[in-house]
Amino acid sequence: MLRIYSTLTRTKEEFKPLDADLVRMYVCGPTVYSHSHIGHAKSYVSFDTIRRHLMYRYGREHVRYVMNITDVGHLAGNSDDGDDPMEVQAKRENRSPFEIAAAYEQSFWEDMTRLNVLQPDHTPHATDFIRQQIEMVELLIAKGLAYEVNGSVYFDVAAYGVRPGNEDFVPYGGLSNRQADDQLSGGRIAENPEKRAPQDFALWKRADAEHFMQWYSPWGWGFPGWHLECSVMSQFYLGATFDIHGGGLDNQFPHHECEIAQSQAANDRPFARYWMHNNLVTTSGKKMGKSLGNARNLKEFIEEFDPLAVRYFILQSHYRSPLEFDLEAIAAAQTGLNRLRNTIGRLLEIAPQNGHEGAAEVPAFVASVLEAMDDDFNTPLAMGALAEGVSEINRLLAEGTPQPSVVRAYVDAIALVDSILGLDLLQGTRTDSGALTGELVDVLIELRKEARARKDFATGDAIRDRLKEIGVVLEDTKEGTRWTLAR
Repeated sequence: MLRIYSTLTRTKEEFKPLDADLVRMYVCGPTVYSHSHIGHAKSYVSFDTIRRHLMYRYGREHVRYVMNITDVGHLAGNSDDGDDPMEVQAKRENRSPFEIAAAYEQSFWEDMTRLNVLQPDHTPHATDFIRQQIEMVELLIAKGLAYEVNGSVYFDVAAYGVRPGNEDFVPYGGLSNRQADDQLSGGRIAENPEKRAPQDFALWKRADAEHFMQWYSPWGWGFPGWHLECSVMSQFYLGATFDIHGGGLDNQFPHHECEIAQSQAANDRPFARYWMHNNLVTTSGKKMGKSLGNARNLKEFIEEFDPLAVRYFILQSHYRSPLEFDLEAIAAAQTGLNRLRNTIGRLLEIAPQNGHEGAAEVPAFVASVLEAMDDDFNTPLAMGALAEGVSEINRLLAEGTPQPSVVRAYVDAIALVDSILGLDLLQGTRTDSGALTGELVDVLIELRKEARARKDFATGDAIRDRLKEIGVVLEDTKEGTRWTLAR
């Protein structure tokens, strides 16, 4: 039984999709105005792993995963006033905001691909849904739940709170558990004389003449509020009510509160049934973020470390737990990943290439991994179970050559677990590093062996050290010298 911790109820609940044949999941995507940092990696690796487990449980074709790209409307500080970071970065680089969005979205996907994050089924862009966003604003005005002032349109939180509604509707503030006083100015909501109340939020913003990204609407030239895009795009692909809405903990208020209110008000139906929020990455105990100036460019250290070691590092923490950024911890994750690859590479060397007689039992560690993932996607426990499974493989190999059926059972078990964790454990080992590369390394190992036989240890050590410099690690064993790729 799969259980998910819902931010809305603050309890673990049995997951029951609306439609048993289609799990529908929406996750807030990045605002693409600069390169990604480790906080983005934490969020999208976490939800990628969640999605992978859902695909295991329900089947690939029975999970629909949507993640948006915010390329307009996200004002600095999540407020309704201020600068659009897309426009700020465009001026800084002397390019149009559309060029900025295209360039940094490409950068984002490059990073995610290297982290082995699967492409979503749909990645809608806010700028592709302007018409639908205008239509939702018009609907909310017609219902008396939004009002126009000087070309901007605001959602009326007070009117929403007293409307006749469905008992399943979430009140504004219900997700983040904020009372009315907590939503007033002095927190993250700035004073705005156009608003009837400080907690009202922008659905459509009037654009000044110098604002590059603007569209014509019934209220004049402007652009949509940040919150509106997710309501429109999730509804387009998943329906007015869907199963899971995910995002970073810092999106809980005001972004997700606003999404819930405007979606329920427009559609007269509940919005998302399960709310999931990944916790943040910290550095020296403080949140890491671009706006805070302490975010390290993800590209910088996935050049220094294997990108999958970064994924390994992230999976060692639960998605709901904070993750302290630490280069030493990533280095330790690299070492741990290499150990897994070493052992699995040795297993693959003796794995039967074709069919084999008989069938061995599924190794017990698989059930432990699945049990951990069924308990609110507990990746630290799952990683521990995987490590135990690899220890079993080491013991088997130390005892001699296992039966082909046993070897195949462990290979299949690793493949199943890795389809969820996404560490590519059957890749990057001796068996798939390329025939020519393998032959060249074998030649060098033989030359090293000959050098050592004639007591030319300096040459032998030089060969070993030069191979290590390019990422090939040699291991001398009783059975001979083995090699693996460090990265």
